Amino acid sequence: MNTYEHRKGKAVLKLVRPDGTPVSMKEVVIRQTRHKFLFGCAEFAVVPLANDKLQGEQKERISWAFEKFLDLFNFATLPFYWGRFEPVKGQPQTDSLKKAAQWLKDRGCVLKGHPLCWHTLTAPWLLEMTNAEILDAQLARIRREVSDFAGLIDMWDVINEVVIMPVFDKYDNGITRICKEMGRIPLVREVFKAAREANPRAILLINDFNISEAYAILIEGLLEAGVTIDAIGIQSHMHQGYWGVEKTLEVLERFSRFNLPIHFTETTLVSGHLMPPHIEDLNDYKVEEWPSTPEGEERQAQEAVLHYKTLFAWPNVEAITWWNFLDGGWLNAPAGFITKDGRVKPIYHELYKLIKGEWWTGEQRLVTDDDGLVTVEGYLGDYEISCMGQTVPFTLHKDGSIEIRLA
Repeated sequence: MNTYEHRKGKAVLKLVRPDGTPVSMKEVVIRQTRHKFLFGCAEFAVVPLANDKLQGEQKERISWAFEKFLDLFNFATLPFYWGRFEPVKGQPQTDSLKKAAQWLKDRGCVLKGHPLCWHTLTAPWLLEMTNAEILDAQLARIRREVSDFAGLIDMWDVINEVVIMPVFDKYDNGITRICKEMGRIPLVREVFKAAREANPRAILLINDFNISEAYAILIEGLLEAGVTIDAIGIQSHMHQGYWGVEKTLEVLERFSRFNLPIHFTETTLVSGHLMPPHIEDLNDYKVEEWPSTPEGEERQAQEAVLHYKTLFAWPNVEAITWWNFLDGGWLNAPAGFITKDGRVKPIYHELYKLIKGEWWTGEQRLVTDDDGLVTVEGYLGDYEISCMGQTVPFTLHKDGSIEIRLA
């Protein structure tokens, strides 16, 4: 049995004329235009690009990179790190992020904001406040962003890395203060409530790099406390080496017991040397140069294909987001699809073969029957049908029937 059958659908299309009579015995051409599955990437260079902040060769290079980006991905993550989004209290970077969001949406991307609550890169001016004031500011911040971006961004990592949040001790910050005082579950309840009230239609995630039973126990406690989580976010930063299929399946088994959608929110594999295994916090590994190598690029491509195939075959998984399209992003790592000198790496071509090849419904030429009916099978997502000089969009769901009315 094909392991991807759960990603496919079958529908009977009925083509009718304006008066309702069937379009009988006519040739139709059917093309897929977008996956339902969210194949995503985070590349924050889109913010200066969309705001016309780049010039000359840099603008050409980033524009070219995003042509590649948009040819492969249908999903993008945008940065809402509080300390960068609102470095001065009361002066959020709303306009520039809106331009970036609109730029991506106009080009067919579903969008997610990351993150609304996190102890790292949070606003430094929170430290001037009492804990009660910090909580009020955090909830107000969530309501503001989720409301301001509703319709543009309707998916959010509401809280990030909460397992470690109350015991984080690398530096003082306002969010760890309130999480330590309140406890994880009460804080998560409050931030989810604020986001839900601001946009009831939004898809709200909890997100963490901790893939142990501690994260699963936290989720269990949140669900028992009545917190409605729309999807579980799992980070898979593999700077120290590919997890392997066995570990990936073990993680999927652990978090599938909640019967919730799973998003792999931050995925990386490097195409250079691996980070030493003794590093516990990846952020502690700082190097000036981390070159991509030919053998590393082949390893990255092969392991990425295996990782994507493993995740795509798992029914609960609804999204995979790669972290950084360009090399030299987080930790200066060669974890992207394009090298610093502008060369497309094998990982791009290999994943393209999957996403737009093996997992893409090829063009179909069919003929309607006497009743104007034609049956379509393919990967779930958006399609268009062309007949008698007209092209009409439709969405292929798991099964059912669709009426296509020609003008």
